Amino acid sequence: MAFGLQLLALCIGLFLPQHPFLWLLKLHLKKNADSRTEFGKYAIYCQRCVERTQQNGDREARPSRMEILSTLLRNPYHHSLPFSIPVHFMNGIYQVVGFDASTTVEEFLNTLNQDTRMRKPAQSGFALFSDDPSGKDIEHCLQGNIKICDIISKWEQASKEQHPGKCEGTRTVRLTYKNRLYFLVQVHGETDREKLLLVYQTNDQIVNGLFPVNKELAMELTALLAQVEIGDFEQPFSTPAGQVTSQSKSNHTLKQVLERFYPKRYRHGCTEEQLRQLCQRLSTRSMALRGHSTADCVRIYLTVARKWSFFGAKLFAAKPLATSSVEKSFIWFAVHEDGISILDYSSMRLTVTYTYKSLMTFGGYQDDFMLVVNNAQTKDKSTEKHLFAMAKPKILEITLLIASYINNFHQLKGAAHHLSAPALLTPQSGQKLKEMGSQPLLANNRPMKCRTLL
Repeated sequence: MAFGLQLLALCIGLFLPQHPFLWLLKLHLKKNADSRTEFGKYAIYCQRCVERTQQNGDREARPSRMEILSTLLRNPYHHSLPFSIPVHFMNGIYQVVGFDASTTVEEFLNTLNQDTRMRKPAQSGFALFSDDPSGKDIEHCLQGNIKICDIISKWEQASKEQHPGKCEGTRTVRLTYKNRLYFLVQVHGETDREKLLLVYQTNDQIVNGLFPVNKELAMELTALLAQVEIGDFEQPFSTPAGQVTSQSKSNHTLKQVLERFYPKRYRHGCTEEQLRQLCQRLSTRSMALRGHSTADCVRIYLTVARKWSFFGAKLFAAKPLATSSVEKSFIWFAVHEDGISILDYSSMRLTVTYTYKSLMTFGGYQDDFMLVVNNAQTKDKSTEKHLFAMAKPKILEITLLIASYINNFHQLKGAAHHLSAPALLTPQSGQKLKEMGSQPLLANNRPMKCRTLL
């Protein structure tokens, strides 16, 4: 009997029967609900599942391995949220968040934000990302109405298909919560946790060459993060006993800090002597920060970093094709709340900015990324078409990011004028994006001159 209710608990989380069978199911569960017996506890849990499935609708994917094992190996009655999964942050820590069979990404993030004292995504600009089951360095932004269990199940199935023969259960989806959209007007309301995570996300850009800093500034910022991570740095004592051990431990700590927070391009090819000099410089700057709290270091770090006009923007490397008027071997796209800027690849200085109002069309065109912009500087306001070579996953990512900023712009504009937001994609296109777990795109009401993702 218990196994039958276990199977029923899994099925109810996926879909509900039609009337009058739903009425009979509720009657059966009500009759058998009893907190004093194991069977009755499963019946009570099934009652909860019925309510949640009625609230959030049917699922899209079959139960995952994790969902099945959690339901079979422990009675979910004893847990208000029977499943849990870690969510990782850019500072290397994680938060375990509970959910049930019907929990959506939006509900999941509400719980996460309450636990971590962060604002809603609409204010903070943070979003939940999953890694790619292929193992490649690709992330997928998860839409708010998708169910967490569907994400886990689809990820598991894709992983099995792409890695046949490997032991089941050795790999699972990795969820990361980080900033995606950055709005200047929301800065004043940032929580301490948001500020800290922004520091680490900015440092990740610095380490990987996506943020312009010279060697001196890079060392200053590295010292600030070292103070956040390990606190007051202690120089080794000059006593005969234990001096070698203390010195070795100190150098090891400094090298670890450099590996984590100092730009790769400034470390690449360094000799042992040059690394020793870097450690010495870092030690000197760390000693100067003794006594500074985490809040002090975060405030200083963000004050310095925000001086770059493209702080908070997401950068994408691209190669302009021959048809484009941008004649460079490589450029950076900087996508931000005001538009799309093209930056010089080496200096990261601004070349040109296209406001979202000037965009006629954008997205994937064959195997490339296309921008069609309205040139307001000419009398006839002619359009310019630019093509850029980019990796396909990056084409999708930048297209969705641009669309999210445009959606937000029109939603704010609509709210200001007490108008409804503009229509989104057609149902067919919206369904395709839903399957990819991506943000919905704005429908472009101008006639399309070529095939794009929009």
